[in-house]
Amino acid sequence: QVQLVESGGGLVQAGESLGLSCTASGRIFNIGLMGWYRQAPGKQRELVAKITNTGNTDYLDSVKGRFTISRGATKNTAYLQMNSLKPEDTAVYSCNAEVAVLAPPSRYLTFWGQGSQVTVSS
Repeated sequence: QVQLVESGGGLVQAGESLGLSCTASGRIFNIGLMGWYRQAPGKQRELVAKITNTGNTDYLDSVKGRFTISRGATKNTAYLQMNSLKPEDTAVYSCNAEVAVLAPPSRYLTFWGQGSQVTVSS
């Protein structure tokens, strides 16, 4: 089994910074794409940032220049550094990973973290 464990959510004031961490564990052969999504109450879930196992990244336009996604050296951990937070960043942030549990040509399966609440007050 594969488990994604997130940490780092919390309550901060506008303009402050917060870092999120997501670590995958279990029977893992390889982890490909990892990403962070967020969903505010009553709104559609949206992709905030994603990163491949080779380091290519993509960001939601509204967070460009403020958020940075990165991977640990072993590629089993994804980080999201959030700077200059705004009230509109308030949402539940969830980590996503595409995981191969066996050697190739094993299929990649999608796993999700439990979600972390990020609240930015004005």
